[in-house]
Amino acid sequence: MSPLAWSRLRLDDSRSSWETVPVMRASLLPLASLVCLPLAVACGDSDQRQDGDGSSISSLGGETTADSGNSNSGNSSSNSTTNTGDGDGDDTGDGDGDADTGDGDADGGTGNHKWDVISIPDGNHQCGDGGGNGNSDFSYIWIANSSQGTMTKLNTDTMVEEGRYYMRPDGAGSPSRTTVSLSGNVAISARTSGGGVTKFWADIADCEESNGMPGIQTSSGANDILAWDMEECRAWHQPFVGKNYTSNRPMAWAPGELNEGTCLYENEKLWTSGSNGQTEVLLLDGETGEIEETINIAAVGAGYLYGGAVDGEGNFWGLQNSSKIIRVDRNDFTVQDWPVPSGPGYGIAIDAQSRVWTCGGGHASRFDPETETWQSTPGASSGIGGCMTDGEGTLYHSRYPQGVIVAIDTDTVAPVGEFVIPAYVHGISIDFKGMVWGVTFAGSSVYRLDPETALFDTYSGLVGAYTYSDMTGFGLSSVSSTPSG
Repeated sequence: MSPLAWSRLRLDDSRSSWETVPVMRASLLPLASLVCLPLAVACGDSDQRQDGDGSSISSLGGETTADSGNSNSGNSSSNSTTNTGDGDGDDTGDGDGDADTGDGDADGGTGNHKWDVISIPDGNHQCGDGGGNGNSDFSYIWIANSSQGTMTKLNTDTMVEEGRYYMRPDGAGSPSRTTVSLSGNVAISARTSGGGVTKFWADIADCEESNGMPGIQTSSGANDILAWDMEECRAWHQPFVGKNYTSNRPMAWAPGELNEGTCLYENEKLWTSGSNGQTEVLLLDGETGEIEETINIAAVGAGYLYGGAVDGEGNFWGLQNSSKIIRVDRNDFTVQDWPVPSGPGYGIAIDAQSRVWTCGGGHASRFDPETETWQSTPGASSGIGGCMTDGEGTLYHSRYPQGVIVAIDTDTVAPVGEFVIPAYVHGISIDFKGMVWGVTFAGSSVYRLDPETALFDTYSGLVGAYTYSDMTGFGLSSVSSTPSG
C-alpha cells in the first residue's frame, strides 16, 4: 500500500473515536490535515505498541516510550529526551549541532540549524539460498551513543540490544556515524578530539582471540560494556596518528567483490573524511584499516564534510552543509564539486539510480549526476534531519522539531504522506524488511516504523544517541550492483 493511500485510510479512521489498546500506532496523515488533527500517545510495555488520540502535534516536544528492558550502568536510566545538542561536550562553536553556541541548537544560538547531526546487510550473503541480508537470525542496526563513547548493536527483529562497545581506547570521541559493509560488518568514527575509525565484526564467529583468555569475550548488551583490551569482536582501530582531526564525521563502505566460491565479499574499502585546517577524504583497507589513499578536498578547504554516501560504482559523495556536494572517483581519485541550491542541505543519501539527495527541515533536493541538475520539493526550505531511500521509490526524512517522518516520492520529488511518532528523530535508516528506523536527537530512543501499517515500536535503552547514516547497510545494498542478498 502506498503512503498516500494509507494517508487516506488513516484520515477516515480518525473520524471515529479512539480507545486505548496495547499497541503504539503512528498516524500517517495527509499533508494538509496534519496540523489540525488531534493526536496523543498511550504507553505500553516493551513488547507493546502505542496508539494515538487526543493532543495536537505541536505539543509533542518530549517522548513517550515503552520500557526498554535495559538500563545502563553508570548512566541515567531516564527514557525521556530532554537534552539538546548531541551530548559530545565539544562546545567549540563549530556550528555542527554538538551543543555548541551559534549553531542553531536549543542553546540560544541563532537560526534553526544544528550542524551535526549506512543499515547493516542483515547477515552475510547466502549464496544461492535466497536468504542473504534478509536472514532474520542476523539483522542489526548500529547506533552511536555519542555522549557515552559507545555503539549499540540492536537486533532489528527482536529489538533486543545484543552488544555495546567502546569505539576508542579512551572511551571518548563522541561517535556519530556508523556504516555497514556488504559483509555485514560495521565501522564507526569519532567526530572529535583527533577522530579515529574502528571496525567491529557483526558475527561472533568472526571474532578472534586477542586478550589471552579462553573463548571469545565480547559484550552481550547495554550493561556489559567490556574494557578496550578485553573486547574481542573489534576487528581494528585506526587512530589517524598525527592528523589531529577536529572533525572526522562522514563514513561509507565501498562495495567489494563477491567470491561465489566462498560466499564472502573481498577487497572491501572504507571511505571517511577528516579536517583540521584542510579537508581530506581517505580510503581505508577494509581488512586492516590502513590508509590507502589521501585526497585533498580543496573546494572545502578549512571547512569540513558533514555527511557521506557511496554510489553504485563505489564513488564517494560528501556534503558540506548548505554549501556543496563533492564526488571522489573510486578509480582515479579525481574530485568534482557542485553547489547545493538554497534549501535542504543537511542530510545526504543516494537512491537506487545513483541520484544524490540532500535533505533538511522536512524537505529534500535531488541531484542527477547525468544532467548535473537539481530538483527540490515544493516550497523547499532549510533545516536539519537525516534521510534514506527505500530502494523502491520513497525517501524518508524527519521534520524538525516535530515527531513527523515525511515520505517523498523519488521520481516526482513531491511529498506523498507523513507518519506521526512521539518525538523528532534526527537519523533515518531502512532495514532489509522495509522498516523505517528513526533515532532521537541526542536522546535514549529509537523507533521502528512499519510504513505499510503506520505502527511503530520503541527501544529506549540508548545514551545520548546521535546517528544519522546508513546504520543498517541497506543504503549501500540498494545502490550496489554487487549481489547482497
